[in-house]
Amino acid sequence: MFSPAKLNLFLAVTGRRPDGFHDLVSVAAPLTFGDTLQVEPAATFSLSCDHPDVPAGEANLVLRAARAYVAASGWQGAAAFRLEKRIPVAAGLGGGSSNAVAALLGLNRLAGGLLDDRRLREVAAELGSDCPLFLDGGPVVIRGRGERVEPLPAAVSSRIRGRRVLVFRPGFGVETPWAYAQLAARAPKGYLAAEGVESRWAQWCANPAAPLEDLLFNSLEPPVFAKHLALPTLLAQLATRFGLQARMSGSGSACFVLLGDSTPESPVMQAIREAWGPSALAIEARLA
Repeated sequence: MFSPAKLNLFLAVTGRRPDGFHDLVSVAAPLTFGDTLQVEPAATFSLSCDHPDVPAGEANLVLRAARAYVAASGWQGAAAFRLEKRIPVAAGLGGGSSNAVAALLGLNRLAGGLLDDRRLREVAAELGSDCPLFLDGGPVVIRGRGERVEPLPAAVSSRIRGRRVLVFRPGFGVETPWAYAQLAARAPKGYLAAEGVESRWAQWCANPAAPLEDLLFNSLEPPVFAKHLALPTLLAQLATRFGLQARMSGSGSACFVLLGDSTPESPVMQAIREAWGPSALAIEARLA
């Protein structure tokens, strides 16, 4: 099962909910870059991974997804999972959520399709706010805490799919709960009016000539950038040297920049590694 990374092209947080989560409007798209999850029948559930930083115990989202699938479907089987990890952790690329959905889909295939699409979405939403978006396989707009996922119309999706991107991450991660807590500490300053957010999204959709670069935005950049100065420093350098508008994805620490089909990526990659050192990850991919 291919388990793609995702990018938040647009992420506007509009407030905090009574349940502690945040309301948001986000436009997200999967990437052609990601992990691979092997799923095969077994006597009991187990997980192995080729990356030492990924916990393979019961707290892993893959095994949590397996337990949730069994509870929802009543399936009596089990599976052995092997995760080939390429998506960095704590990067804002949705790696764990994507792995969980790959596990759900793999188990559903092994079990003969016991859960329909509606029920799979319900189970995915229970596992995490980012999980449901990975069921659509293309660009989506997300609302609520992330559980309300709407595929984009073909005419809008075509303006996103296939775009070439460079995704880059420093040698450190950012924990999502911390980033949202920092945003909440700035309340109400960091929250945007829902009406204005929806208006901006509608205006971009209605103008087929508007480039994707005009849509890019992330509410979590100010609190994350305030602590991790390496992020805004490099993004400013890329704008000055190459005229590229780079943004952060999700809660970071991964960032991305849209490239033209003929834009050479090597000088940009070199600038990233000069700024962040050899531990920096830089991957060229496309929006799926």
